Amino acid sequence: MRSGDAAAEHFVTLFDRNFLPAGLCLYRSLKQHAGNFRLWVLCMDTTTEARLRELALPEVRLLPLAEVETDELRRVKDGRTVGEYCWTITPFTPKFVFDRAPEARRVTYVDADVFFLDDPSRLLDELDAADAQVLITPHAYSPEYDTSAKYGIYCVQFTTFLNSTKGREVLHWWQERCIEWCFARDEDGKFGDQKYLDDWPTRFAGHVHVLAHPELALGPWNANRFVHDDAFDPVFFHFHGLRIIARDRIQLYAGYRMTPHARRFYTSYVTALSETVDQVNRRWGEIPVLALPKGFVARARRMAQRIGGRIAFAECIAGRR
Repeated sequence: MRSGDAAAEHFVTLFDRNFLPAGLCLYRSLKQHAGNFRLWVLCMDTTTEARLRELALPEVRLLPLAEVETDELRRVKDGRTVGEYCWTITPFTPKFVFDRAPEARRVTYVDADVFFLDDPSRLLDELDAADAQVLITPHAYSPEYDTSAKYGIYCVQFTTFLNSTKGREVLHWWQERCIEWCFARDEDGKFGDQKYLDDWPTRFAGHVHVLAHPELALGPWNANRFVHDDAFDPVFFHFHGLRIIARDRIQLYAGYRMTPHARRFYTSYVTALSETVDQVNRRWGEIPVLALPKGFVARARRMAQRIGGRIAFAECIAGRR
C-alpha cells in the first residue's frame, strides 16, 4: 500500500473504453468533493488500462482484469453478455481492493455513471452512526416509475462494505449468488446482481444499513419525487442510461421525463462530460460512441440546448430501465 492509502476513503468502480469519459467524470467529481480518497478502477479492457496508466491520476489505482480475474469468474464468463459479466464481477471488486489494500477500513462500490455533487461522507457518516457493516441505497422510485418488483428495492450504484468479518461475509454471499446466476432478466425473484440485495436487511439483520435519506442519492427514477426547487442539495446523481450516441449527440435517459428542476443536474453533468470528451478526443483521437438499438434514435426528440456547440441533448422518451 502506498503512503496515505490507509487513511483514505476507498471507492471502486469498473468500466471499459466506452465508459472512459464517464469514469473520468466520476473521478473529477470525487476530486472536487471527497477529500482524501482513492478510486480503484477495474479495467475491463486493455485500452482502459493503457489510457489510465498514461493519465497517471494521483488518486486512481488500477485493477487490470487479467490480474484479478479468478478461475470461477472465467468459468462463467462465456455464458454471459458483456453487461452481465460486469454485473457478475461487481461483487468481487471490493474484495480485489481489500486484497491489495488490506489496511483499508472499508470500500464503496460506485457505478461509473455516478457523479458526486457533494461530499460522500454525508452518506458514509450515516453508516458509522448505525454501527453497521454494509450500506445499501434504495431506489426510492417516483410512483410513476416504480419497477422494484422487477429490478429490485435497492440499487447497487453505491454499496459500502467494511473490511470486517461480517462485511466480508455479506460480500462473499453476494459473490456466490452472482457466480450461480447473474443475467439481464427477471427470473425466480432475481435480476442481474441487484435483486439479491432485496432481503439483506433481514438476512443480515443488524449488519446491513439502508440509507435513511434516499433523497441524497438521485437517479432519473426518483428525481421528480424529491427535487422541487433549485436549492435541493443531493450527494450524487446517477446518470443511468446517459449515452454518447454520436460525435455531437447524447441520449440523456430512456423511459423517463424530468421536470425542469430535476433536469438541471443533466446540464452540469453534460458540461463536465463535454470537457472530458474533448480531452479524450484531443489526446487519443477518439470519442467513444455507443450504438443504440435500431430505430431507437428515431424515437428520440431533441432538446434545443447545446453545450459549447459540440454536444446536443437528446431526451429519449422510449424504452424503460
